[in-house]
Amino acid sequence: MTMPFKYAHASHPDWTTAAQACMAQLGAIPRAASLGFLYLADAFASDAEAILDFFKGATGIAHWVGTVGVGVCATGVEYLDTPAMALMLGEFGAADFRVLPLLRTPQDLDRLDWSDAYFAIVHGDPRNAHVPDMIEALAGRVASGFVVGGLSSSRGEMPQIADTVGSQGMAGVTFTARVRVATRLTQGVSPLGPRHRVTEARRNIIAGLDHRPALEVMKDEIGEVLARDLRRAAGYIFVGLPVEGSDTGDYLVRNIIGVDPQHQLIAIGDTVDAGDEILFCRRDAQSAEADMRRMLDAVGRQLAAPIRGGVYYSCLGRGQNLFGVPDRELELIRETLGDFPLVGFFANGEISHNRLYGYTGVLTLFA
Repeated sequence: MTMPFKYAHASHPDWTTAAQACMAQLGAIPRAASLGFLYLADAFASDAEAILDFFKGATGIAHWVGTVGVGVCATGVEYLDTPAMALMLGEFGAADFRVLPLLRTPQDLDRLDWSDAYFAIVHGDPRNAHVPDMIEALAGRVASGFVVGGLSSSRGEMPQIADTVGSQGMAGVTFTARVRVATRLTQGVSPLGPRHRVTEARRNIIAGLDHRPALEVMKDEIGEVLARDLRRAAGYIFVGLPVEGSDTGDYLVRNIIGVDPQHQLIAIGDTVDAGDEILFCRRDAQSAEADMRRMLDAVGRQLAAPIRGGVYYSCLGRGQNLFGVPDRELELIRETLGDFPLVGFFANGEISHNRLYGYTGVLTLFA
């Protein structure tokens, strides 16, 4: 019988106190533990190297991956805007994982050996414009085609951890097919209606949908109450760009950044062309919880063995900001899938399959 992973989390303004509390929670370190996941609140970003050295020495584990976020999370709990850390010790065969060093361009992937790489978990620096291309390139190198992870989020330094501490790139770990994983994405929004064909657009400004004025179509979708107060609608209504080839109906959620009532135009946070499809979405606590439950049910059915541990990457705009109460997002995972070791962070962009998302939660489970 394979044993579950070990995990710990703690909050304290002094990182040494928090780290020692984590070690007390971990207790005896399993002999088979071989890889650590470490997530630090951005309050500890400047101490990332010292914290990593501490846990390497205290646990005897040489290999670690992780990053910083404006919040971190663990089983049933989230720490937002507070100094905290969460870590998990995973048991993997030495030949079943390989830590990825800091990569700064897609060309950096060419110097690595991908022969046994099946699945990858990575953390990226949002300041590096090559990260989206590196995610896509990495997905093309791993046999499953799946990469998960998130972009560092911080009000200061943004380190990525991959045995050492670096920044301005993307780093993480690959696993072989012998490591059983299940992963799913929750969008956090609900579609309001059917897809619409863009019939007139220039860069990020949509003029026509289905050969009708774009704003007129949007008003029909969002309903009379919100249509009368478009400023109020701005906090709830988004545009979804369907992901081509997705077998689960995924879409990229983008902000509506402006409307022009006189010319019936909509401006969104991405570029579109005539012929593309979009859909309007609503984002609120009820929609987020419904989609979260859908995702959790799906990933639960995907598993054929007990969960040993997991990682969760959520948008920094989710958590209490979206669900309305502390810890609700993490409690939903525990309520649905049980009490198992889970750690993660609140990201500035979430990675699933082969691209970068926003407003989403990405759950990956080890079985």
